Amino acid sequence: MNYDIKTTELALTGKQRIDWADRFMPVLASIRARFETERPLDGFTIAACLHVTTETANLMKTLKAGGAEVALCASNPLSTQDDVAASLVADEQIGVFAINGEDTETYYQHIDATLALHPTITMDDGADLVSRLHSEETNPALVEQVAAGTEETTTGVIRLKSMAAEGVLKYPIIAVNDAQTKHFFDNRYGTGQSTLDGIIRATNLLLAGTTVVVAGYGWCGRGVANRARGLGAKVIVTEVTALRALEAVMDGFRVMPMTEAVKEAELVITLTGDIHVLRKEHFEVMKDGALIANSGHFNVEIDIPALEALSIAKNTAREFIEEYTLADGRKLFLIGEGRLVNLTAAEGHPASVMDMSFATQALSVEHIAKNRDSLQKGVYDVPVAIDENVARLKLEAFGIQIDTLTPAQEKYLNSWEMGT
Repeated sequence: MNYDIKTTELALTGKQRIDWADRFMPVLASIRARFETERPLDGFTIAACLHVTTETANLMKTLKAGGAEVALCASNPLSTQDDVAASLVADEQIGVFAINGEDTETYYQHIDATLALHPTITMDDGADLVSRLHSEETNPALVEQVAAGTEETTTGVIRLKSMAAEGVLKYPIIAVNDAQTKHFFDNRYGTGQSTLDGIIRATNLLLAGTTVVVAGYGWCGRGVANRARGLGAKVIVTEVTALRALEAVMDGFRVMPMTEAVKEAELVITLTGDIHVLRKEHFEVMKDGALIANSGHFNVEIDIPALEALSIAKNTAREFIEEYTLADGRKLFLIGEGRLVNLTAAEGHPASVMDMSFATQALSVEHIAKNRDSLQKGVYDVPVAIDENVARLKLEAFGIQIDTLTPAQEKYLNSWEMGT
């Protein structure tokens, strides 16, 4: 087993934290128990590029229980929990290639190290691994061995659909991000809570009475906007899509262009998946002392080079916070280097919500194993049966029962003749 982590001496702490997360992941635990018996992943090798957290550790344990050989690298240089990496190596004998704070060169070396396992399935969060696998730097024979893969996040699905549209995607990918149990719960409730958790940990900010600008009203933006309002913040939403902007208005938020919104902002949070959502013209009119955070996948949502070009000084104001002094004396504060604030300054999503996302991941990988010969190149939705199964298992874990349709009700819903 090869690995590259900070140290194995943190393994005990990592195991304690992994076990604690597992207490709140009953759906994944039930799948793991079944996998141990059925071994649906025997003979498969999985290269995973995900945030190395306690929840991810339980997913890796589940895949290994199913019979797969697994290697894991980080999907973000600042999200790795070094104690978790240590436990996966020392206690689970899973090859991990991730060190918190690693530089860009090391980041891609670690991706290459997982690919050296010659994977038959890939598991990605942001599509960096898939992009690397398709790049000129990688042995072309590697991609030919891959049966299929999964993608965890919005940004990655966007990239993969672009690759598919251009005809360059060389194998099928299941868009786990687009499952209803993923974006309804992980993106809305997970991102909503964990983003504010990261900001509060980093700043000790009182949100009540604070003017917060939320860039983007997709599922992640909806979650953050509503949670911020629940904590007493005055929330402004910015959007580029008319329907989402209208939804934000109907949900009771103020909606305006970013150039106007930042003039009032005490905190700006980007959640769009796009590039340069905050730019030079926005920094030039922001209030003195404004805080800037990103919860989209990549730090490119904030034009950091433009901010640095406008600044005459840069200092560390507090752990996770960089202070930029502009020529006119105003100070702007960037949290977590503009990377995912919920993972750089906090622990990411609560285990309870990741339970559903990673259950969907595990079942999607099982679907690949059982249907590899029938899947064609392209980006696939998660099968509806998997979505419904995860929701049912989560309800059972909560001890909640629901009604079922009577035969007469089913007949009525499937008939065009019984309108009255």
